[in-house]
Amino acid sequence: MRLGLHIPDFTTPDGAPALRDRLVAVSSAADQAGIDRISVMDHVWQIGHIGPPEHEMLEAYTTLGYLAARTEHASLMTLVTGVTYRSPGLLAKIVTTLDVLSGGRAWLGIGAAWNEEESRGLGLFFPPLAERYERLEETLQICLQMWAGEDRHYEGRHYELARTLNSPQSLTRPHPPILIGGSGEKKTLRLVARYAQACNLWNDEHLEHRLEVLREHCAREGRPYDEIQKTVSYRFDLGERGERVNEIVDDLGRLAGLGIEVAHGGFARVWEPRTMEIVAEELVPAVSKL
Repeated sequence: MRLGLHIPDFTTPDGAPALRDRLVAVSSAADQAGIDRISVMDHVWQIGHIGPPEHEMLEAYTTLGYLAARTEHASLMTLVTGVTYRSPGLLAKIVTTLDVLSGGRAWLGIGAAWNEEESRGLGLFFPPLAERYERLEETLQICLQMWAGEDRHYEGRHYELARTLNSPQSLTRPHPPILIGGSGEKKTLRLVARYAQACNLWNDEHLEHRLEVLREHCAREGRPYDEIQKTVSYRFDLGERGERVNEIVDDLGRLAGLGIEVAHGGFARVWEPRTMEIVAEELVPAVSKL
């Protein structure tokens, strides 16, 4: 099993002036510790279960571009891009740019978007859910067409592109891996089976059932189930001195037994240097054996 660091909260003890240095310190330490991937949310306001909307929130791809220059090994992604926040052609170009400038470390994490409050607040396009899913599928088709080097017309129900030129191409071939986030059984997991290289699921009592639903979608799509990397959102609390590491490793072993390959989430006390030291010294070595 591998681990991912998710950074959803940019409210640091020293405020915005110190945020750049703290973000670099955490990301660099995670990168050197053997964390497989680093992600940020694609939100413009903070979300409710983390803090009030007024708390600090950085734009996702600007942040990832900065981290590309300050890390060397970890993959970089949003968890996950809201499909309605950027036009599909521009999104493909953004992820391509991130891939080129990071040396081939970009992923496209994407989902149907959900935060109507911030969308209405900043005037972002936010159609009904059914339409967002239609736009999600068309966006995936457009990105794949651009990454395939197919410089031609695209016409869907919601998007029309006269010319899907993408130069330079991504370094990752045939394209940056696609992760679709969400646990919706009828639409989200069907799109995973059809288009994605990975899924990101909730770590809850329904996880085993959703994996079986994904297996069924793969069978209908003629897609090998084992081709899809299974990841879960996970909340890491190692304890102030690492006293909970063994408990977490045991729980990750349970997930590995279900076929989960990556546990990806936020770390309690992430801004404290000792947290990533515990990750490097104890957590990563133990988890690598699962």
